Amino acid sequence: MIKRDYYEVLELGRNAGDDEIKKSYRRLAMQYHPDRNNHDPAAEEKFKEASEAYEVLSDSSRRQLYDAYGHRGLENSGFHGFTDVNDIFASMSDIFGDFFGGIGGFSSQGRSGRRPRKGENLQHEVSISFLDAARGVEKEIRISKQVDCETCLGSGQKPGTGRETCKICAGTGSVTQRQGFFMLQTTCPNCKGEGSRIETPCEDCRGHGRVRKTKTMKVKIPAGIENAMRLVLRGEGQSGELKGPAGDLYVFVTVEPHDFFERSGNDVVCTVSISFPQAALGCRIEVPTIEGSEEIKIPEGAETGEVIKIPGKGFQSVDGRSRIGDQQVFLRVTTPKKLSKKQKKLLEEFMQEK
Repeated sequence: MIKRDYYEVLELGRNAGDDEIKKSYRRLAMQYHPDRNNHDPAAEEKFKEASEAYEVLSDSSRRQLYDAYGHRGLENSGFHGFTDVNDIFASMSDIFGDFFGGIGGFSSQGRSGRRPRKGENLQHEVSISFLDAARGVEKEIRISKQVDCETCLGSGQKPGTGRETCKICAGTGSVTQRQGFFMLQTTCPNCKGEGSRIETPCEDCRGHGRVRKTKTMKVKIPAGIENAMRLVLRGEGQSGELKGPAGDLYVFVTVEPHDFFERSGNDVVCTVSISFPQAALGCRIEVPTIEGSEEIKIPEGAETGEVIKIPGKGFQSVDGRSRIGDQQVFLRVTTPKKLSKKQKKLLEEFMQEK
């Protein structure tokens, strides 16, 4: 299914500010919320569409990526939107608690409290040589990311201490206020919707449950990988909040160009220059390959543009399903710029022969 433009979904111009984005999403979320539409599939789809658009445009880095590369850029970064309505409430519970809540019996289905949330995905770029792409290589990379605090195991509280029930919301995680004829339910600002507070924060992470560390890891890049392909390392992204699952790490691979070889599908392409006598008389020459060198036979009367194929000297498919490619050697017959008197005489005699 082709996705609509996110700005069109939220009925905004491309220069819309954060307040405009938030205001527009709040209006659409209230209009299409499942509770207001008896879980009508069409309304739920619009609710999901608006939520996905807000998730992207309210995040500066994702918005920048979307503005530059569109939906494809987001997919390449690991963002695939929401699978269903429950996924939206789990991922955006803080947002609903802040400006959505329950209005006049219109609830967020008890989802106002914070829940475990998957960590953010990370990206890393690595460059490899043309020959490494053909053979496969292992690269060492360093990633700075948030990980669970080893002292408190991600709880945020000092070991040996507990939590106390929030005195503002009495443990419910939400507070209710009356605004005219409506009842507005919002996330408790004191406990952030958890219903309780840490008595004594962990000294190492200061109550956050996560700390930033640099991790060194080895990434196996398979033979046959192409330029701009990405590898996905599951669970190597940012640590999740409230012991939620970690995000993923996307490694984007850049294959550096080679001075002699080029790639065409799974074939390796190169151009070899031969002299006029070699082309006219035929010969055998050594040609570099991605595995070393190979002797090829130049037939008599060879011309510029002719191709000599070396079977099986190309790339293997990165998925291992397609056959290994060949090496295509393009011939280029060169004309000498300077000739000796003897060479000129021989060529003149050659021209005069019929």
